[in-house]
Amino acid sequence: MDLHGVTSYARFMATATSSDSPPADRILAGVALMLGFCVTAPMLDVAAKLASDSVPVGQITTARFLVQCMLMAPFVRVMRLSLRVPREQWLALTVRAVLLFVSTFCFIAAIRVMPLADALAIVFVAPFIVLLVGKFYLSEDVGPRRVCAAIVGFLGVLFVIQPSFAAFGAVALFPLGTAMGFAFYILVTRRLSRRMHPVTLQFHTGLIASVLCLPVMILAEGTGADLLDPVWPKGIAWLWLFGVGFFAAISHMMMTYALSLAPSATLAPLQYLELPVATLLGYLVFRDFPNALSLTGIAIIIGAGLYMIHRERVIARQLITERAAPPI
Repeated sequence: MDLHGVTSYARFMATATSSDSPPADRILAGVALMLGFCVTAPMLDVAAKLASDSVPVGQITTARFLVQCMLMAPFVRVMRLSLRVPREQWLALTVRAVLLFVSTFCFIAAIRVMPLADALAIVFVAPFIVLLVGKFYLSEDVGPRRVCAAIVGFLGVLFVIQPSFAAFGAVALFPLGTAMGFAFYILVTRRLSRRMHPVTLQFHTGLIASVLCLPVMILAEGTGADLLDPVWPKGIAWLWLFGVGFFAAISHMMMTYALSLAPSATLAPLQYLELPVATLLGYLVFRDFPNALSLTGIAIIIGAGLYMIHRERVIARQLITERAAPPI
């Protein structure tokens, strides 16, 4: 999963009060790019699942960051972006990379055996976790309606986890670990995104994650650890490993530029199209399809997420109205 996809929701929450209205052609281009993201991001999951047949999860995760970093480097050069990072931001960057590594590792470990749609649906509770952490830990102003929507979203997750847990055991909890890790990743990203260009931020995250992953792979060699002990890829496995990083990079770039062209409020609901695309690809490639209980949970999660976005829009309009009102 391109975990940056869920960041579109976080960006929406952070910029919902913007009153700028881009031209219609820019909005259309932004929507087209976001739809492109919804198609390409699940391709990352397909490539990772195909690679997991013969390559350990840790090695796939490492390949994701190495390839992504190499592909982002030319964009940094062409765009003439500075790679300098203030000393005080290195810790946050490192924490961000560790959280993304853990989230990616957990997700790939899950989709080795779980249907793509089931695992992805569970990860989509990350925005609910961000909202609850914001309210109860960061003391952000979050109304009861959005809290209730978050709780409903978690109930939807139970519908998805229950049959998966019965079929696959504890591995069904891995996507929940991804959601938890990515929720805190979003919180760290909120602060860094105000100080760094998104392309530079992505490059440094990939670079740091690669530096962290490689020693783990070296130490794990020969241990026999199912998830970590690296192997020499054979044949088409090289293509799947490259595809993991390639689709991670291209989907991220699409999402980043979509958010620069169209309002976040317009794009945020579109991210949920990633779920039906993942369901279709899971069926076409692996003949996996969620059962009735999982489909019910997926519908609940989507409904709760869209309701949260609706409430953000309502609150944003209220804030804009209040700011525009003349003083009495």
